[in-house]
Amino acid sequence: MLRGPLVGSGTAVVVPWFLERARGLAFRGTVEDATMAEGTIKKIVADRGFGFISGEDGKEYFFHRSAIANFDELRGGERVSFETEPSPKGPRAGRVRVI
Repeated sequence: MLRGPLVGSGTAVVVPWFLERARGLAFRGTVEDATMAEGTIKKIVADRGFGFISGEDGKEYFFHRSAIANFDELRGGERVSFETEPSPKGPRAGRVRVI
């Protein structure tokens, strides 16, 4: 599926969905959609480069190793703050910081 915003005088800029995702624009998420939250690292899958955070709101959030600076030092159970952002599979954690 191709989609894109209208720019200027009615010209459409069409970007394939897979390029939007690669550029971080997928799923119509914007910086304004992000909200800060806190939680605890629930599970780390180090060999695959991702993990899950159990949020204070009771939800579970996926996060990728690129969302945190010290991913290799995580063991699980750390308290973190993070931004929630939309993704195709539901909200995910971005900009994760150990607190």
